[in-house]
Amino acid sequence: MSRVGVLLVNLGTPDATDYWSMRRYLKEFLSDPRVIEEPRWKWWPILNLIILTVRPARKGRDYDKIWNRALNESPLKTITRSQAEKLGKKLGKRIIVDWAMRYGNPSIPLRLEALQSAGCDRILIVPLYPQYAAATTATVCDKVFEALAAMRWQPTLRVAAPYYDDPAYIDAIARSLQASLAKLDFKPDMILASFHGMPEEYVAKGDPYRGQCEDTVRLLRKKLRMTPRQLQLTFQSRFGTAEWLKPYTDKTVEALAKRGAKNLAIITPGFSADCLETLEEIAMENAAIFKAAGGENFAAIPCHNDSPGGMTVIEAVARRELAGWL
Repeated sequence: MSRVGVLLVNLGTPDATDYWSMRRYLKEFLSDPRVIEEPRWKWWPILNLIILTVRPARKGRDYDKIWNRALNESPLKTITRSQAEKLGKKLGKRIIVDWAMRYGNPSIPLRLEALQSAGCDRILIVPLYPQYAAATTATVCDKVFEALAAMRWQPTLRVAAPYYDDPAYIDAIARSLQASLAKLDFKPDMILASFHGMPEEYVAKGDPYRGQCEDTVRLLRKKLRMTPRQLQLTFQSRFGTAEWLKPYTDKTVEALAKRGAKNLAIITPGFSADCLETLEEIAMENAAIFKAAGGENFAAIPCHNDSPGGMTVIEAVARRELAGWL
């Protein structure tokens, strides 16, 4: 019987925190020409002779700080699995919901094959990135189409559109932020909305990512009746020596503390699930930067994850894209 499949896809995760597991993961990630837009002749020796020699151990230590030891996996894997399971219950028996990682395991080709084997002749791909970027959404599509190229009998395919301005998404962020702020024993002097950064060159080439991040924050300010002085957009996780999108989260955190801000909260609306960039980089690294510069109270607001609010967003996106198939 004909069935419909839904494949949730997030960025990726190493299988473990040891050197070789981290090296395999980083090599796959940093070898993607969508992620690093440098000529192969220039990037290959830098990656293999320098970065993959020193970075796996350092990133492994970072992952070790947040590792889900009960399941021996990263939080991103734990949360994405749960999101898929909960979405499956919401969509009903005729829909098969699965999940995959763009880098690492479970892989996109493996899960597409599993969905097709289960009788899915129509599959919806849902990249769990609210804002589109070539280094995230586009590379998911690249891998999906690469997998389809090896299939004789290809399923019909849809890819969910970015949902950076979807009312369900904006409403969920606003509700989550309000609920989290109500639980704090301090009032933030400023709230930062921190998004993953990218080189400025990528935007200059036509990537819409920055504009979509700005739209998300603009709509969130409107929903919460906040001003730019109350809710500021920043970008985190820069890598290498190129100029990345500004303002930088860590530099802003430090500057706020030095100017006298004592209380700070950070939300990360570009992440659908807590991961290294939220649990270690924001909640640990940036908290330390803020307090070292004179700040006192710091709150890293959790992502939506598999909360009721977060699942409302994913379900809304899935149902929107499944229209006509159900």
